[in-house]
Amino acid sequence: MYEIDWTSLSPTDFPVELPTRRPRVPRPAKAGGRKVFNPDLGSALLEEETITLTQFEEALNHQQSTGKPLDQCLLELNHLSEETLLKALSNHFNLPWQRLNGTQVPQDVLACVPLEIVQEHTCMPIGQENGFLTLALSDPTETDAIQEVQFSTGYQVRPVLCSRRELLKTIEKSYDITVERLLAGMAPGDDDFDSPAEEYFIHDLEERVAEPTLINLVNLIISQGIQEGASDIHIEPFEREVKVKYRVDGILQETAPPPKHLQAAISSRIKIMAGMDIAKRHEPQDGHIRINLPNAQVDIRVSSLPTVFGESIVMRLLNKSATRVSLEELGFSPDNYNRYSQLLDRSYGIVLVTGPTGSGKSTTLYATLNKIYTPEKKIITIEDPVEYQMDGINQIPVREARGMTFASGLRAILRQDPDILMVGEIRDLETAEIAIRGALTGHLIFSTLHTNDAASAVTRLIDMGVEPFLIASSLQGVVAQRLVRRLCPACKEAFTPDSSLLNQFGKTPKDAEGITFYKAVGCEACRNRGYAGRVAVSELLMMNDDLQRAILNRESSITIKKMARNKMHTMREEGWEKICKGVASFDDVLRTTQLDSFED
Repeated sequence: MYEIDWTSLSPTDFPVELPTRRPRVPRPAKAGGRKVFNPDLGSALLEEETITLTQFEEALNHQQSTGKPLDQCLLELNHLSEETLLKALSNHFNLPWQRLNGTQVPQDVLACVPLEIVQEHTCMPIGQENGFLTLALSDPTETDAIQEVQFSTGYQVRPVLCSRRELLKTIEKSYDITVERLLAGMAPGDDDFDSPAEEYFIHDLEERVAEPTLINLVNLIISQGIQEGASDIHIEPFEREVKVKYRVDGILQETAPPPKHLQAAISSRIKIMAGMDIAKRHEPQDGHIRINLPNAQVDIRVSSLPTVFGESIVMRLLNKSATRVSLEELGFSPDNYNRYSQLLDRSYGIVLVTGPTGSGKSTTLYATLNKIYTPEKKIITIEDPVEYQMDGINQIPVREARGMTFASGLRAILRQDPDILMVGEIRDLETAEIAIRGALTGHLIFSTLHTNDAASAVTRLIDMGVEPFLIASSLQGVVAQRLVRRLCPACKEAFTPDSSLLNQFGKTPKDAEGITFYKAVGCEACRNRGYAGRVAVSELLMMNDDLQRAILNRESSITIKKMARNKMHTMREEGWEKICKGVASFDDVLRTTQLDSFED
């Protein structure tokens, strides 16, 4: 495994915004009716009565789960606008504020401040006159930036406030630190790497991957993925090009492609970083990279797969801050949250979370374990692989080559006297039967299955060969979920849906009266996507006597779902609620959920 300390890299290696500090818990104070200055951004907004304490706490929780700066979290939660934020901070800190839209900064002014300081503190010079340097900041509490600029330049600094979004865009534009710029200076060399059938000498590749420009390119590809909030980075080889794609909020998006002649070098560089063998180009491999950011760690799972035109590389970005996501933040409806919380109070049984790959099953299970963990409970997990490390919880990675499978690991775990177990996935009959035996002997077990809805989990277990009476006696509940994209609060636009659109949710124009619906538009804040982040839509099936009898009779999943309808909202119905609240769009809910059908 190759570990990168990103804090020590040259600033030209990556243009990613790295948060350098977290706000302290605010303690607003008053003295004789006069505001008492507190150099904390959150406290400033509270004292200016721009946000409420509840909104501030929500922003802190959002910051913990995302690692983003506090002001950005407040904007994403739509608790205030950019202009309101700037005015409040300007008033509190007695600093002027201005817009940077279209600002053209002269090169001699940009040259005054080293790029290292610009990227470390997210600031930039925008003017210079008579020994004074005007410095644009988005966070007025960044006094270190002002001191460093004064020390490095010898100028007296005049700070001005501006929005973080405009500042980042102006920095990128002014300094032109993009993948495109780096690629533009990389002309094809004498080596012809275009032919997929050509054999490369390993020592040639080793020399190529050690070139600083190639190292910077790979680092930049990864850092741009982190900056975009991507869950995966795909490097796909084709006959005449190499495509780089980022999966953001579940959707793949292309970026500037690297030169074809660098295909083998890029793949080899990533494989070296991940501790993989660059000599093995015709068989799949897996590896691991760890990136240290100032306030977070990002683990990258790397997979290589040989194709006709070279190796396809997929890097999954696992931000460890995701383990701090609370159950309340996942997007459960109040009814589903209360019912799911009841399952967590059970002393034994199996609770399943189902859905396709990328539906947030692991995040839901980690949030569940975070909620129920106490020092009095012994919790053990077995995962393939261990995506996030959790304090206080024993986590076991599957190692099939060494005989550690889900079944053998689970059998050993039951001898460790645990209270709660998490099995990453039930894949076969042996694992299912051991998990059920554990549930029947007094353990609470959480696991996942790949099924389309909650009711199908029962028939999936029966298809594996599990006896219905074992399922009926051990299964406590099943959560099925999907992830839908959140509408960008800065640009979503109200519209009136037509009757055909409403019909797909079983609604009529009368049902839509008095409700404001929104659609995605796209703006600079969301990078013209129209969406920012994702939220879960789910359905929760909880066992009762009628359902247990249906399982014993081997009823179909449709019959089981019809029987559960009186207490269960389907995923599309949950999606409708998100649409009515202005959180999700019609298009995205229709894309991610299926039409509910209960016909035999």
